[in-house]
Amino acid sequence: MDVRHLELLRELALRGSVTEVARATHRTPSAVSQQLKAAQREFGMVLAEPWGRGLRLTEAGRVLAEGGANVAAALEQVRARWDSFRGEPSGVVTVAALPSAATFMLAAVLREVEGTAIEVRCSDIDIAEAEYAAFAADNDIVIAHSLTGVRAAGAAAQTVVPLAREPLDVAMAEDHPLAARESVRAEDLVDCEWIGVPKGYPFDTVLESVERATGATLRVTQRIRDNRLVESLVAGSRRVAVLPRFTTPVGAGLVLREIADVPTRRHVAAILRTDRAERLAVKRVLDAFRRVAAEVERRHRTRV
Repeated sequence: MDVRHLELLRELALRGSVTEVARATHRTPSAVSQQLKAAQREFGMVLAEPWGRGLRLTEAGRVLAEGGANVAAALEQVRARWDSFRGEPSGVVTVAALPSAATFMLAAVLREVEGTAIEVRCSDIDIAEAEYAAFAADNDIVIAHSLTGVRAAGAAAQTVVPLAREPLDVAMAEDHPLAARESVRAEDLVDCEWIGVPKGYPFDTVLESVERATGATLRVTQRIRDNRLVESLVAGSRRVAVLPRFTTPVGAGLVLREIADVPTRRHVAAILRTDRAERLAVKRVLDAFRRVAAEVERRHRTRV
């Protein structure tokens, strides 16, 4: 059994097309197609079939792709033991992170790994919840968020590690009529002008929950992704928005108020491929994220 064929099928399961596998493995699509044909000859079965603009694995292909994932995880376990034997994990750990989560964790994580043989390379991604899991194909750790549960949509086959539960509050100007209250209720927000986020982003789930609780349709006049821009539009106006508690700068004209009768906590979690989760350097960086997130959550537990 050629292990390279198992690796190919694992990549096809992750990426769904010959073109994407070629891009990720730095080969030509023709070379990937030839390897797939060779794998089908070796195993004597059709392993992938056309599906839309890409490919999907057959049942036989999925069995072998799972075997490929197991082989990759076993190799990473050996590397982890070797690093442990040498006394120190090393290498590059790539992190793709939601900006609002990276803001309260990344700087402290980088400080924790300073002076070690680990190099953390981070990129920021602000996308819809269901898109985060796909980034685990090319990154060691993906920091994602979800309002529906710890495991974000699309991450069923991946390792998911909870990091923090962060309240999402209603941001408003300090002279807004609702700012005099310690908290607000869903019915208080019906007549407000809202700045929202694009559909499919977790913060939008809060607005949907308010609408379900009240039976009203909220007036969303802008849909913006950048939290700093949202803050500037809310401060000094009568607009309101959903913003994360850990990183929103209160004061200087801006306050946060909890919604008392609607669940608004988001789950911040790390998504990893099962094989990469075995790397000792990845485990060390992930442990740093867990420690930092736990400390931030502890400090903000009573803040509103």
